[in-house]
Amino acid sequence: MQEIRSRILETLKQMGPSSAGTLADSLNVPQVTVRYHLDILLGDDLIAVAKAKRRRAVGRPQQLYSLTAEADTHFPDNFAALTAGVVRQLKQLLPADKVEGCFRTLAEEMAQPLTNEIPVGEKLDKRMDRVVAFLNERGYMAQWEPGSGLLRTHNCPYAGVAGEHRELCCMDLVLIESLSGQSCERIEAIAEGGRCCSYQVHEDRAEVAAQPQMVELVV
Repeated sequence: MQEIRSRILETLKQMGPSSAGTLADSLNVPQVTVRYHLDILLGDDLIAVAKAKRRRAVGRPQQLYSLTAEADTHFPDNFAALTAGVVRQLKQLLPADKVEGCFRTLAEEMAQPLTNEIPVGEKLDKRMDRVVAFLNERGYMAQWEPGSGLLRTHNCPYAGVAGEHRELCCMDLVLIESLSGQSCERIEAIAEGGRCCSYQVHEDRAEVAAQPQMVELVV
């Protein structure tokens, strides 16, 4: 697929329904160019006009574009059918606590290549830059929001499987905790109908431990 059309699909995946103007600003390309490629994507049934809204009481309605189900084939899915089969077999062969333990161990092993590289006491924001790069190499389309402490992943590598096997969602939570070195809380999930998976990263371990302690000297 032509690069700019792939970038439009990725931007819509991250931002949700967007206008041609918003896409042009995000991609830093002329709006006429974006509209040309939007027409092609519409013809390929990869996007659709989500709805129209008016900015003012008068004037032309603004067209918003969103991804279709067909567009999901352009994003990584980590061999969904194989994943579903493996999870199903595990759940048939092992008790529930053992299944949970297997996925926890797997998540920790997945995180190990990155956690082995991170210096002790590294600031959280710098660490999260590494985490985002690590996740994006694996198809998660991750974004870190330092101000809110939120990590968002806009693509589920287990789309179509996680809804039935929520152990995969739990595995991802453990993965995020292992990568970040912090306790995390999932507050939104694609498997539950969310636009993305969102994790609140609680800065409560490495950063706090690294803070110098104040000692009162008695003279």
